[in-house]
Amino acid sequence: MRAALLCHPLTPCDAIAAIDVEVTRAGLTGLTLRYTARGDTTKLLLPTGMLPERRDGLWQHTCFEAFAQASGGQAYSEFNFSPSFAWAAYQFDSTRTGMRPAEDIDALEIGVETSPKACSLTAAFSLPGEGPWNVGLSAVIEETAGRKSYWALAHPGDKPDFHRADCFTLKLA
Repeated sequence: MRAALLCHPLTPCDAIAAIDVEVTRAGLTGLTLRYTARGDTTKLLLPTGMLPERRDGLWQHTCFEAFAQASGGQAYSEFNFSPSFAWAAYQFDSTRTGMRPAEDIDALEIGVETSPKACSLTAAFSLPGEGPWNVGLSAVIEETAGRKSYWALAHPGDKPDFHRADCFTLKLA
């Protein structure tokens, strides 16, 4: 399945014209996401030089994200994937409440491909617990000029906020 991310209207982006995500399921909980940002990637500030390790604060720079919430539940998980191969995983009790590292996740598989016209990041991981899930997909894009844009499946509010349950619009059984 393929999904398109939308740029929040308050955060325009000169470098990237479109971001799409290819979603592939593997077994009951496995998920592979391939984010592809198309445009002039020479204008992107892409983090480099890090090892494939857990790291906080990835969302402060170019970063791709996924949120997963069991249907009917309040708790959810957040996953961050950096072009530097760094990653993060968090658990929340409810919207922006009870944030803590997802200790049951030891590593995520990340692959990155870049060209002057596209940047693709592939992340493979397991969803926590049992589905069905409501999933939110998003991206923070930082341009070399310092401006950031915020992309998601949906932007129901006036300001970008990837943690809102009404942003988790992709349904996975």
